[in-house]
Amino acid sequence: MFVRKRSLTLLLALSAVLRQAALAAPDCEVILVSGGVSLHKWEQYKPNPHDRWWMNFVRAARIRIQQIRAVEPDAQITWFVFRPAYVRRGTEEKKDLIKLVDSVRDAYGVRRIYFSKTQELIDYLNKGKNRERVKIGDFEYFGHSNKACWMFDYSNFIDSSSKAWLHEDDLTKLLPGIFARDAYARSWGCYTGESMSRHFQSATGVPLWGAVGKTQYRTDELPMLAGWRGKWTR
Repeated sequence: MFVRKRSLTLLLALSAVLRQAALAAPDCEVILVSGGVSLHKWEQYKPNPHDRWWMNFVRAARIRIQQIRAVEPDAQITWFVFRPAYVRRGTEEKKDLIKLVDSVRDAYGVRRIYFSKTQELIDYLNKGKNRERVKIGDFEYFGHSNKACWMFDYSNFIDSSSKAWLHEDDLTKLLPGIFARDAYARSWGCYTGESMSRHFQSATGVPLWGAVGKTQYRTDELPMLAGWRGKWTR
């Protein structure tokens, strides 16, 4: 009887420890960011125009959402979209592009957040969820960029320029500890594997896989990044 009681006591104690460990283990959130597309009125006559198709960066995010859902159907996915650019492009297209963006949200059950200022994105990364409990497990950017900067409205508000961006020097605004220990980060924008990736890792401790040179957005696949071959491995 003593042995049985002792075994039961040990079993209950072990169960309590395992339950507490499960409660203490942080969840992970996937955060995808789609920057804005250019306007036709400034790009159509250039030798190499940007964004003939308005859905470049929305479609790319959708492909990643499909890949993630195929492996982790219940993954927490938060999708940021730079809204002002799609409103302005929608005026050109004579379409409600916001409604079309929302259709992707509805089809795949993701949390879609529109933003219009860089600080809104930074604030969410830092404090959008309790980062003690919900770490960022994967972060990915789709949009215009150069080697040191994500440009959310490139050639959308001002021809060949941007008024909304996140520079590599701004990465120090990210708080320590917001990323999971084994987190991934990828930037599908041009040139970001040449400088920004080093600053990202220095600021966050997370390697950023970025593009060397230009990236080409296609309708049915993602651009290639150095060191990554398109498989969701989490």
